[in-house]
Amino acid sequence: MKQHLQHHLFSVITNTAAEQNVHAYVIGGFVRDLLLKRPSKDIDIAVIGNGILFAENVAKTLKVKLSVFKNFGTAMLKYKDIEVEFVGARKESYRSDSRKPIVENGTLEDDQKRRDFTINAMAIALHADQFGELIDPFNGVDDLGLKLIRTPLDPIETFSDDPLRMLRAIRFASQLNFTIDTITIEAIKHNIERISIISQERITEELNKIILSSKPSVGFIYLFNTGLLQKIFPLMANLYGVDFIDGKGHKDNFYHTLQVLDNISATTDDLWLRWAAILHDIAKPATKRFEPGHGWTFHGHEDKGARMVPKIFAQLKLPLNEKMKFVQKMVQLHLRPIVLAQNVVTDSAVRRLLFEANDDIEALMLLCKADITTKNEYKVKKYRNNFELVQQKLKDVEQRDKIRNWQPPVTGLDIMHLFGIKEGREVGIIKNQIREAILEGEIPNSREEVINFTILKGLEIGLKVVETQFKLKH
Repeated sequence: MKQHLQHHLFSVITNTAAEQNVHAYVIGGFVRDLLLKRPSKDIDIAVIGNGILFAENVAKTLKVKLSVFKNFGTAMLKYKDIEVEFVGARKESYRSDSRKPIVENGTLEDDQKRRDFTINAMAIALHADQFGELIDPFNGVDDLGLKLIRTPLDPIETFSDDPLRMLRAIRFASQLNFTIDTITIEAIKHNIERISIISQERITEELNKIILSSKPSVGFIYLFNTGLLQKIFPLMANLYGVDFIDGKGHKDNFYHTLQVLDNISATTDDLWLRWAAILHDIAKPATKRFEPGHGWTFHGHEDKGARMVPKIFAQLKLPLNEKMKFVQKMVQLHLRPIVLAQNVVTDSAVRRLLFEANDDIEALMLLCKADITTKNEYKVKKYRNNFELVQQKLKDVEQRDKIRNWQPPVTGLDIMHLFGIKEGREVGIIKNQIREAILEGEIPNSREEVINFTILKGLEIGLKVVETQFKLKH
């Protein structure tokens, strides 16, 4: 263990502990990740005594800025690429209506008891007389070996005190691909109503960490099976289940969504593309219909789903900005490449897809490939081969027609100058006709061709105006 603590930072902490005659420990996630051989840039230091005073001396020696949070009794500094948080060892007690603890000074044992999980309660001594010694009162090392998540103390009390720990348990299981032990699972089920005292921001922060894990379905299955998903994201839980009429059923859209999420997670770390995978079929319960002789349909679920995205983002306190618009676009368009892959791929259809997807076309294609979850190998091979054809067609059409990030070759001002007219409805009509003509392949995407086309359209509109005026007079 000592060989992993040779960093200059730990030497400074050891020297400071000797100067102040106190005991100091690195505790929590850094110890866990050290034993798992995972990289970690966050270090928690527990001091038996005044953590802020200790931190001030460490910061002075390192010649770095210290941020002090007196209300929480903590201090934080950044040294090179490492963030270090200092706190005096403490014990905590809770009121039933809040996850904010009443804090008292405590021993290392008290501090380890207040930790959420056994694998996060391990400490390594940094003071000289015990330097490098692992203190593991709750057998965290064994639980790492067993890949097990459990709490140091009674899990029912642990989760009642701080219900956010229920989400953290599931998040760690998802990130580390660990199992949550049975007693801990039952304690989560017992406490699911307590999640209501946690702010939406904190819930969403944990949800995003689950989504960013290498196999997010692990976390979502725990969320669903414990009942937490039904509390924090009922729209997603509503995807679960299969209905049968006349012996005809549909696929379980909950497990399909999880498969799509895992598929996309194997190809990208983009949080928002992963959110698009979660929401791509979110409107299926609302659009589900049974058509006799045909079976189950979900007509328009992509349109309705896209309209649902802003409200979902607002409820979950996700950003209502370009990220939300990106997810909305992905949900809106997620069927388009699949339709292209199933049919003859026309240049016109490809142009329209390029025009609407714009710079997000590669992301859309990743989502559509992830959406292939059929177990039928023939269909999988067929769709993948067709997707290859679609992608080649996208490249060919874009190289020739330059539709991506398309800007009209002539502007509204050009149109007004050509015909000596003012801004108005006629200009908009001509601009739309230009766009449609280019997308349909009636004219090339060049200024000269478009000007000739514009003159013709302008004359057509002019003739219609004259014809209308003639009819009004007579």
